[in-house]
Parts: sequence; structure tokens; C-alpha cells
Amino acid sequence: MKTNLNYAVFGLGRYGKAVAKEFVDCGAEVLAVDNDEEVVNAASVEIPYCKCADVTDPEVIKQLGISNMDVVVISMASALEASVMATMLCKEAGVGTVIVKCSSEMNCKILSKVGADQVVLPESESGIRLAKNLLSSGFMDIIELSRDVSMVELSVRPEWEGKTLIELSLRKKYGINVVAITQGKDVSTNINPEDPLSGAMKLIVIGNTAKLNKLK
Repeated sequence: MKTNLNYAVFGLGRYGKAVAKEFVDCGAEVLAVDNDEEVVNAASVEIPYCKCADVTDPEVIKQLGISNMDVVVISMASALEASVMATMLCKEAGVGTVIVKCSSEMNCKILSKVGADQVVLPESESGIRLAKNLLSSGFMDIIELSRDVSMVELSVRPEWEGKTLIELSLRKKYGINVVAITQGKDVSTNINPEDPLSGAMKLIVIGNTAKLNKLK
């Protein structure tokens, strides 16, 4: 039985980069790909295997060795056509699990139809609402990205109120990356780490599942 899975992340915006960094932090080998050379160069500081490439090109998919990947996370929500093509090429290449970030429920339906094994709608109110099955701890799973990495919603603890993300150093202390903050029906992915947190907020974070369980 295969224990060390191979991962790839297509698209290195805030969400894609956070996922790729978390895989790296968990000791997994991950191939990160984006079609913007500046973005790739910036990400390569924290992610060892970064490539600038067009993942909608079948030849590029072959050259990157995507057929050897067990899990591919496609984070190009603003480009539906590119997401569809990349999803189809990954499934044709034999990738076991393809997870795709979407920008709308309609896009989720389209991507599911073309082969996506799992679709993620992190910026959608309805996507957040679907995940509102809170445990008594105020901690809940939104999605398991792999056996070791999960994306969860975390309540702001009383001792965190009034403090900024910089002050809390959650990444350093707990190994988690904050990718969005929700407050009521509002979901923000444009996070200012210098803004103080309030008890009404919830943090959408990505991290090692075992470490996240310790936060319960």
C-alpha cells in the first residue's frame, strides 16, 4: 500500500499557495504550478518545486509528470475554462483525486461533470453554510484535502480577541495557515494580518489534521 502520496497544486494565488505550503510543512513532496513567472519566483522561496507552465496544454501535463500524482488541487477559480481543461487532463492522465476550487455553485456543477472528485467553494456564503455543522468546541471540518491535511473553520478563542494574526503567530505556533475570515454572512479572503480579531469572527484555516485536532 502506498504511504507517501504525490501532490500537485495548480494556481498559486492565496488559496493555492496556502495549500502548497501546508503540504510542504507536513513533509510531503508537492509540485506547484502557475502560469505567471513572477508568482512562481515568489512562491519558490517557500515551495521547493515550483514550475511556470500552462496546465491546459496536454504536452505540459505529460512533461510535468502529472500521471504520477495521487492528488491534484486546482486553484484557478477565476478561469473556468482553464480549470475545466486542467481537470479533464488530470483525470485523463490517471490522477486519483482531483480537487478543484470554484467561484460559483454553477461552476462547481460544471467541474464535477467533467471529472472533479471534489469541489471547493471557500468564498461562497452557501459553501460556508454547508459546513456549519459545528462541534461543541466551535471547530469543524470543511474539507479533507488529503489524509493528512484538512481545511477547517475555527472559532476565535477568547484569548485571541483584540489581537492580530501577526501577534498570534498561528502558523509558527500551530502550523496553520489562515486563508479566509468569516463574520456573519461575510467571507473575506483579503486578510490584513494587522487587523485585530473579534469574537464574532471565524477563521478558515488549512493545516495538518493531527495538529488541528489538538486545537479542539
